[in-house]
Amino acid sequence: MAKYSKAAQKKVEKAMHEKKHGQLKSGSSGKKVKSRKQAIAIGLSEARKEGKKVPQKKTAKKAAKKAAKKSASKKTAQKKTAPKKKTAPKKKTAPKKKAAPKKAARKKSPKKRR
Repeated sequence: MAKYSKAAQKKVEKAMHEKKHGQLKSGSSGKKVKSRKQAIAIGLSEARKEGKKVPQKKTAKKAAKKAAKKSASKKTAQKKTAPKKKTAPKKKTAPKKKAAPKKAARKKSPKKRR
């Protein structure tokens, strides 16, 4: 099964063609694209926006893996912990006074002589 659809391949092909002719510009800054990898990335992102068959970005994959791992570890942690005992509420204490900030030593500037 192909990773990329024909339409996505066409988008990348078009981006590469524009790059070769100096017409491909980056999104926000509007500067000319010089890198081959950047041209491919632009083509793939355009295909993603149109809903073509393109794999997720690597960063999106990593984030999805982390989230899945985190939720799985939370579930196992919840099963393992024993129910907590109820304790009496803590008494409120007066807030502690903060020490006054120390003044920085001033440098003596040489007096001007006339």
